[in-house]
Amino acid sequence: MNVPAAWYLILAAGLFGIGAFGLLTRRSALIMFMCIELMLNAVNLTFVTFSRTLNDISGQAIVFFVMVVAAAEVTVGLGIVVAVFRRRSSTSVDELSELKG
Repeated sequence: MNVPAAWYLILAAGLFGIGAFGLLTRRSALIMFMCIELMLNAVNLTFVTFSRTLNDISGQAIVFFVMVVAAAEVTVGLGIVVAVFRRRSSTSVDELSELKG
């Protein structure tokens, strides 16, 4: 049974919307990173859907590079969050704004 491409695009739009809503409403840095990852995965789903629909491999190649960038973002971001948490005992973004020079 084939699932229509529109269903995948609707799912991707829903996931992206949930990620954007979480990014705009939550104040914890860890939750914000998870929302960014959710948004990136929604974009990846869109790329794969169009790649399958158009019978072109370039969308899947782009997904590979997006996953590499996302992994690097998680590594650096979590390192920063852990360092700030050790210093301030909080991951609230509102408290991080006090670090501005």
